Amino acid sequence: MYTAQSSVSAPPRPRTLQAAGGPLLEPSTTGRTRRWPGAVGQPLSGRIDLSGPQGAQLRMAIASVHRICPEFNPVQVLRRSGRSVLLVGTTGRMTAVAKCLLDQSPAWSERFRHEIAAYRAFVRHRPPVRVPRLIAADPENCTLIVERMPGRPAALARHPSEAPPRADIRAALGAVARLNSWRPPAGTFDAPLDYASRFARYHELGLFTDRDLGDLQKLLHGLAHHGGRHGGLGQFCHGDALLSNILLAPTGPVLVDWEHAGWYLPGYDLATLWAVLGDAPVARRQVSQLAQQSGPAARDAFLVNLMLVLTREIRTYETAVQRTMREAPPAGSVPPPHTGLSSGEEQRLLLRRLHDDCALARRAVRAAVGTR
Repeated sequence: MYTAQSSVSAPPRPRTLQAAGGPLLEPSTTGRTRRWPGAVGQPLSGRIDLSGPQGAQLRMAIASVHRICPEFNPVQVLRRSGRSVLLVGTTGRMTAVAKCLLDQSPAWSERFRHEIAAYRAFVRHRPPVRVPRLIAADPENCTLIVERMPGRPAALARHPSEAPPRADIRAALGAVARLNSWRPPAGTFDAPLDYASRFARYHELGLFTDRDLGDLQKLLHGLAHHGGRHGGLGQFCHGDALLSNILLAPTGPVLVDWEHAGWYLPGYDLATLWAVLGDAPVARRQVSQLAQQSGPAARDAFLVNLMLVLTREIRTYETAVQRTMREAPPAGSVPPPHTGLSSGEEQRLLLRRLHDDCALARRAVRAAVGTR
């Protein structure tokens, strides 16, 4: 079980938070955000290497793709991790992307099947944003084939190290706003996040203090009287609205990776964007204003989501820092070639910023509780 290595309160560092962004949250205007490990876009391989143990995995993945789409012709490896592989290929005259799960653990299999269910739902009920068209899917073997959409990611990193262009931010926020206003038919999507259980889990792990837990429970209780998860306050969200999951094309933004889609408290997607825009204070101000423009209930829901998202990021990066320290090369050794991964120092700097952001969110939550 994961054990928190530090408190949620922000550790000291030689900078101060600048007041900007209104009464909800005050975005930092200094300090640099570092890149998410492994999320930097990798160049296409240009060929598929089927030699060695990794080649055997690729052969199995290609075989699972051919079982549901025999005409798929794999051309390149777009992305590969320990959990999944993305293959670019053709089906007739169409360019397609095949996603195959390598880690068949129950948790990842369930998430993959959730994404397949989302794409199947989009065939019957079209969302107000562009999404890749489903070509074929096999939930049993966790294989998904969709059309390859044109466009570039709004950001290559989970936490962009520089503020994205304003036009890109505007396009991303517009797409998210249209999606959040969508009301798919009842029963089409479920609620991927159990807020009360997640509160209890983070408290048990030491990521929430007793007061954090009490404050968030009070806000959640108040929100329940405004419609609950699926009532008046329920909002359909992408669930992982990172800039790297938004492709910017001449015909408009395209949203990809729908494995977390479903009903959330309002502002979950906005909270995700706020959390990763640490080097874009103007964009954060826009997000904060959007989150509170519908009144106190929407503001409270955004703050609940923000505490969960930031705490998740802190937990992830504490684990990444620990892993980096364990895998650090001995002193005097030749450094490995650049892989696009963040260094341990970059991870620690980002983790410190996340702690600062979480402290801001905690103060905003306490202020919101005080006004109830």
